[in-house]
Amino acid sequence: MTHDTHSSADATTELWDAVIIGGGAAGLSAAQMLGRSRRRTLVIDGGQPRNRFTDHMHGILGHDGRNPADLLADGRRELERYGVEVRSGTVTEVADREETVAITTDEGTAHARTLLLATGITDQLPEIPGLAERWGRSVIHCPYCHGWEVRDQRIGVLATAPPQVHLGFMVRQLAKHLTVFLQRDGLLEEAERARMIARGITVSDGAITEIRGPGDAITEVVTADGTTHAIDALFAGGAPIPHDDALANLGLDRTEVAGASVIAVDEMGKTSHPRIWAAGNVIQPMANVPMSASAGTWAGAHMNGFLVGEDVDRAVAARGTWHDQAPADFWEDRYGSAGPAWSGKVNATVADAVARFTPGRALDLGCGEGADVVHLAQLGWEATGVDISPTAITRAAVASVEAGAESATFVAADLSEWEPDGTYDLVTASFLHSPVHLPRTAILQRASAAVAPGGHVLLVTHAAAPPWADPEHVRHHSFLTAREEADALALDPEVWEEVRVEEVERDAVGPDGKPGHLVDGVVLLRRR
Repeated sequence: MTHDTHSSADATTELWDAVIIGGGAAGLSAAQMLGRSRRRTLVIDGGQPRNRFTDHMHGILGHDGRNPADLLADGRRELERYGVEVRSGTVTEVADREETVAITTDEGTAHARTLLLATGITDQLPEIPGLAERWGRSVIHCPYCHGWEVRDQRIGVLATAPPQVHLGFMVRQLAKHLTVFLQRDGLLEEAERARMIARGITVSDGAITEIRGPGDAITEVVTADGTTHAIDALFAGGAPIPHDDALANLGLDRTEVAGASVIAVDEMGKTSHPRIWAAGNVIQPMANVPMSASAGTWAGAHMNGFLVGEDVDRAVAARGTWHDQAPADFWEDRYGSAGPAWSGKVNATVADAVARFTPGRALDLGCGEGADVVHLAQLGWEATGVDISPTAITRAAVASVEAGAESATFVAADLSEWEPDGTYDLVTASFLHSPVHLPRTAILQRASAAVAPGGHVLLVTHAAAPPWADPEHVRHHSFLTAREEADALALDPEVWEEVRVEEVERDAVGPDGKPGHLVDGVVLLRRR
C-alpha cells in the first residue's frame, strides 16, 4: 500500500529528514516516532515481511493471535495522520553524500539526512522435500510464537546446529511425544544425549530426508534409513541471511549474531556511519515482533535526536548568511527548523473576499501550511496549493486529511519555475513575501494568465511590516500599498477589472503567540 500525501513532488528531487528501508514492525515503529516529531519521513517497502508465511503472531500484549499483515496495515493507516509517506519499491544501493545519503530504487534516487535499515532477513531453509511449502504452518521455528498452538501434539525438532539441539529441551513441556532429528554427526555429546533421554525425548540419528502430509499439514517424516516417524509439527530453523546488500559498498562495521554476520550497531541502533541506523531482524535475527517494534521505536527517537542537533548547528551557522541563501533553502530552513509557523486558520481577509464566490477551481500561490487551501476545499472548491518548502507541503497535506478536505491538493515546487496546470476560477496569494530574492511579480503575472474569463485574482499582502517580523528581514524587504501592488502587477485594464484595491486594518496573533495590529493590502481583480 502506498500513502499519497497529496504532494506531487518526486522522490528524486526531495530531501527527506528520514528514509526508512523496510515496512515491517521495526520500520513502521520508527516512522511513527519520526512522523510524530514532524520529520519528513519516507518508508520504502518491498512488501516481503519475514512473517508473511504465517497468519498469527504471539507474544504481543493486546494483539495475541492477530494476523501480522493486519498489524502492518493498521500501522500504515496510523502513519497517514503524521504525513509519513509509504512507497512500494526495492532499494538497490545506498551512497554516502556527506551531508545526506542517496537511496537508489527502481523509481530513481531519494536523498535523506538520516536512514534506517529495517529490511529483515531471509530464512535459508534446509533443502528437504516438503519443508519450504509448510514453513510458517506446520514447520515452525519459535516456541514462543508457535509452541502453544501445537501443544500436546507429536512434535519433531530438526537440528542442523547446536542451538537447535537445545530447542528440544525448550519445547519438551509442550509435546505429547518429542523427537529430535540430528541432521549430521557431532551435534550431540553423550552427556547431552543422556539428559535428553532422561527428559523423555527421543533422539534420531537419522537425518530427515522428506516431509509428508496433505496440503501444508504434516503426518510423518522420513529419515535417511527409510524409517517413517509420525509427527504433527516440526520445529526447524533456517540460516538467517540479512537483507543488507544495498549498504555493502559503505563498508559498515559488522558483527556476528545468532550465527549470522550482521551490521554492527551501538545501544541507540546507530551503525558506524553517522547518518545510518538499523533495527529489527536485519541485525537481530532472533527478535520477535514486539522486540523489533521496540528497536525501531528506539532508533527512530535517536534519529530525531540527531536531526535536532543538526538543525541547531545549521541555524547557528546560517544566522549571519541567511540573505545569501537560495529561496528553496531559506524557506525549507524556515519551516523545517521548527514546528508549525502559523495558526492553521484561514486568513480572515481571504475568507471574507471569497465568501461570495461560486466554488470552482482554485490555485493558492505560496500556500505555506495550507490553511487557505483547506478552507477553500471545505467550501467546495477544487483547491491546489503550491509552496517551495516540502516541509510546509507535508504539514498542509496532513492538515487537509485531518480536516476531511478531500478536494485539497498540494504541490512542492519552486513557483519561479512551476507552470499552472490548465485554467482556474480563482488565483490567490496571501502574504507572498520573501526576504530572499523571489521573482514575485513574474510569478503572479504567470498565474494570472491561467485565470478563466469571469475568474478572479486575489492578492493579500502586508502593506506594512508585521510587528513580529524579524527586523533583519524587514530591512531587506519593501512593503507596498495595495495601489502599488496593483500597479506593479500591471495587468491589461482591457482584460482585467479592478474590483477592490484598498488597505484593511485588523488585529491578529503572530507565530510567536503575541497579538499585533496589521495593515493588509487587498487587490481583487476580475477577468472580463
